[in-house]
Amino acid sequence: MSIHESGEDYLESILKLRQEGKEVRSIDVVADLGYSKPSVSVGMKRLRESGYITVDRDGIISLTPQGEAVAQRIIDRHRTLTAFFIRLGVSPEVAERDACKVEHDLSDETFEKLVAHAAQGEAT
Repeated sequence: MSIHESGEDYLESILKLRQEGKEVRSIDVVADLGYSKPSVSVGMKRLRESGYITVDRDGIISLTPQGEAVAQRIIDRHRTLTAFFIRLGVSPEVAERDACKVEHDLSDETFEKLVAHAAQGEAT
């Protein structure tokens, strides 16, 4: 099943907040991403119905193994792209913003080639 950019953002946010040691609720995702409560509510419903998350009776959100895999993939892409852009001379703030935009749309093939190219540059 394909997942939209906003869904990837939600999963990334959930994983990031959980890694900070927080029990994650929808309102935490709203605060983290700056999205509206209704948008996040609809997004969480879709993610739950698609098997990416579970929500307990107290509203605590957990990632399923499928959701965790998507979230980790996006976080890894984000970190890699941010570091690559900074090495190109882009300011950290702009690199962070641009990585967030690119991480969703870049094909796996292009991302792998970018990583390979960056690794060649580190070897020289």
